[in-house]
Amino acid sequence: MEWHATDAQSLAIIDREIGDHVFSPAEYEIVRRVIYATADFEYKSLIRFSERALQSGAAALAARSTIVVDVPMVQVGITPQIQTTFANPVYCSMEALTRPQKEKTRAAWGIQTLAKRYPEGIFVVGQAQTALAELINLIEAEEIRPALVIGTPSGFVDVDVTKDRLQDSLIPHIRIEGRKGSAVVAAAIVNGLVDLAWQAYGQDTSGVG
Repeated sequence: MEWHATDAQSLAIIDREIGDHVFSPAEYEIVRRVIYATADFEYKSLIRFSERALQSGAAALAARSTIVVDVPMVQVGITPQIQTTFANPVYCSMEALTRPQKEKTRAAWGIQTLAKRYPEGIFVVGQAQTALAELINLIEAEEIRPALVIGTPSGFVDVDVTKDRLQDSLIPHIRIEGRKGSAVVAAAIVNGLVDLAWQAYGQDTSGVG
């Protein structure tokens, strides 16, 4: 991301207001990106990183693993950053060709289709709770094993149960606890992770492919 003076000033305000924290430097970079994108400091206490989530995600980005997202807003939010770094393929579940079904939402069917095509990809679910639930169903059935799942959908009906299942899956993941979340949060997490991965791997990807 190209930072300007106002961005630096905003990040300085965030740093000052957050104060002491328990995040690692890499985790903190993700947290401040989310707060910068939302102006909501509550995310400091809502974001959760599983063990090795950042390491697994960064390695998958460097290996140019496919990224599957649930809605176009996430795709639009992350594509410019991806294109100027690792150039991973990015596919959206809403645009996947699926047969019409009444039992599941379009996002859920799309995630199912793309997950079976890219079982070890990076999955970013920012908005559609049904897509996250479908993804977890496939993980629990051991049909897929993603390199990283980012789950940030908001909701009022069982969204906390869905996120708890993600926690229990033992798949590397970053999630937002409780009802809050959005596609904007998901995009901020991905873009922060891309920057971290580019710092770590950017000079060494010529032989990766």
